[in-house]
Amino acid sequence: MGDSGEKRSLLHTVQETTVDDKTLSITSSAEIETSDRYEYVPQSQNTLTFEDYTAKRLKVSNISSLMHLVKGNVGTGILAMPNAVNNAGLLVGTIGILLIGGIAVHCMHTLLNCSHILSERVTEPSLDYASVLETALKTGPRRVRRMAKFGRLVVNVFLIITQTGFCCIYLLFVAQNIKQFVDSFYPDSLSTIHYLLIVTAALIPYTFIKELKRLAPFSTVANIFNVVGLVIIFQYLFRGLPDYRTRPATRPFDDLPLYFGTVIFSYEGIGLVMPIENKMKYPSDFRGLSGVMNLGMAIVTSLYTAMGFYGYLKFGGDALGSITLNLPNDDWLYLSVNLIFAASLFISYGLMLYVPVKITFPWITKKLGSSRKVQVYAEYPYRIIIVLCTFGVAAVVPHLDLLISLIGAFASCALALMLPPIIEILTLSVEHGQLPWWKLIKDILIVLFGFLGFATGTYSAVREIIKTF
Repeated sequence: MGDSGEKRSLLHTVQETTVDDKTLSITSSAEIETSDRYEYVPQSQNTLTFEDYTAKRLKVSNISSLMHLVKGNVGTGILAMPNAVNNAGLLVGTIGILLIGGIAVHCMHTLLNCSHILSERVTEPSLDYASVLETALKTGPRRVRRMAKFGRLVVNVFLIITQTGFCCIYLLFVAQNIKQFVDSFYPDSLSTIHYLLIVTAALIPYTFIKELKRLAPFSTVANIFNVVGLVIIFQYLFRGLPDYRTRPATRPFDDLPLYFGTVIFSYEGIGLVMPIENKMKYPSDFRGLSGVMNLGMAIVTSLYTAMGFYGYLKFGGDALGSITLNLPNDDWLYLSVNLIFAASLFISYGLMLYVPVKITFPWITKKLGSSRKVQVYAEYPYRIIIVLCTFGVAAVVPHLDLLISLIGAFASCALALMLPPIIEILTLSVEHGQLPWWKLIKDILIVLFGFLGFATGTYSAVREIIKTF
């Protein structure tokens, strides 16, 4: 890689690895070898770093990124927290929110750190979630390299299920809350399915907004709605709270899987973490102790914990799938909360749709040919089809709490808890001395914890859904 075009000698001992029959040397030293497939560029050369590249090409501010992150996490999940704590008990449920939140945020950092290591390893400016796992497998231990393409497929499938699942839940939530508002004046005027049809028709033109940057103002408006709605809810919850000893500290173990699925669903932003960072003007501001991600997730976790504790303390076993459905329906102030959150989640639908479209539509365009006009205009009917699919799921399973628990346990659990530590093991196992024994044990424990929640939560949610039929 020098001026003579010849390979330089390594200054330090390195660990050799093989990718597609090419021998690579992986090291942290300043001078490293290259292969025909990947080129490892020393930091001293005049090349664009990950941060430099994205700063020049992508223009999303820190504030906009914070708005996306908070809005990407604060959705129906926070409103389901009282119902979740009802399945665990006041003490166990409250502590569990903090514990699961801490693990989820740690996994977000793990994913981002590995993304940066792998980006530099293959000299790519940025990698999405699927590319991170694919690259970790492709450049990792020799025995797992054949699974690289399969790893990409796994991540994309879970991301699609998770994000479209969020869309289904948002659609159902909006329809149910509008129905409750209208029913307070005209009881049983329309069924839930009619409201689902109305909301779906209204969503279709809104989902034609394609760019994440153009969605930023909508995220800001949705966050304002959330703040107003949460203030109204909390001031109601704080009135006439019963003694905490009137609520059980724990609940039967059989109910815990539903609790786990709902809580992990609430930390729904891991699918957006990497796209947000990749779109930032200054991506280095996203990570770090006082970075955008820690600030946003601290806000989110505090809100979750307060809503779960005070909501369950207020309503006890009567807590419904959304706390908005527990509010008095004879007062204009509390009726307005239904419309406020319905508007917020209506706006958020476009942000949730961004990821599945970004993953799947490039594959569709390959089938349509190279015509730019066809590729541009074909995305509109494609988005309509996805919206109609989310309508179908919401109409078939119109039970908000069970749908939340199922999506959380099945898809969110894999993305938020299981895959990041696996990626870290694969990534650091070929970085000389970067995978100490304590980190390996930590990652294995998180994977086991996530798999337990995945298996038990999915089974319990499916069992309850079957009972409703």
